[in-house]
Amino acid sequence: MHFVKKKPQEKRADLDNKLKSNKILRVPGAYNPLTAKVIEEIGYDAVYVSGGVMSNDLGYPDIGLTTLKDVSNRSNQIARVTNLPTIVDIDTGFKSCKETIETFENSGISAVHLEDQVAQKRCGHLDNKELISKENMVNKIKECASSKKDKNFKIIARSDAKNVEGLDKMIERCKAYIDAGAEIIFPEALKDENEFEKVRKSLTGYLLANMTEFGKSKLLNYKDLENLGYNIVIYPVTTQRLAMKSVEDGLRAIFDDGHQNNIIDKMQTRKRLYDLVEYEKYNSLDEKIYNFSTEGHE
Repeated sequence: MHFVKKKPQEKRADLDNKLKSNKILRVPGAYNPLTAKVIEEIGYDAVYVSGGVMSNDLGYPDIGLTTLKDVSNRSNQIARVTNLPTIVDIDTGFKSCKETIETFENSGISAVHLEDQVAQKRCGHLDNKELISKENMVNKIKECASSKKDKNFKIIARSDAKNVEGLDKMIERCKAYIDAGAEIIFPEALKDENEFEKVRKSLTGYLLANMTEFGKSKLLNYKDLENLGYNIVIYPVTTQRLAMKSVEDGLRAIFDDGHQNNIIDKMQTRKRLYDLVEYEKYNSLDEKIYNFSTEGHE
């Protein structure tokens, strides 16, 4: 049992209403459920689940090795601890777009994005990517759109064509994806303000910007992206990068020093952890249930 009150349908309606507000939505990636709770507490607009982060967390490179079960199970664990909408990267749609959409909708997810790479995909900010045809991607999007039951469940189409076919060809693809039923377009690996602006002027509908570190895109302030007309900005791998750098540094310090005393101040305290997981609420509920079940049996 948990204390999240919003139903998946309510979270999807929230996402729809937030998009209509014309204010850019700031969406960090959560590599685990506890991070999603921090994202909500700080005041972000939604939670993002990156396919690359899922691969990394399993110890794999991001080359299409994760399964529908891997990603949907983890996404459900993340979505169920927060009242925020959750957006999930479904890579190339796995084996069946219909099954994939049904699975994620049933898992309480609010939106998913599908990319136009081949199944043996690559991170969107790496070179040597291979695309499927525009027609094949259009068919995938149509299958996704026809498979959802909740009208507020969003289908996002990501195009990796910019660094393969060029910006103009990518824009052509995105127009076809919108016509096929994609409600949000994710133009991957745009270089700078000029490219972001050209895409906005060329396309109707909602746009998503990816501000991943160490990639091909200039890291822009969310206000600049909002002024350029973008509706969502994601920070997909940021929390995992922050966490893993701290973990690695801390473990090396313990290995070298023989103790943790020099890095205690870098750790989350027990009190802060218990606040975050709502320990006292659960404990109080447990006591009420226990006292009720034992009442009159002594």
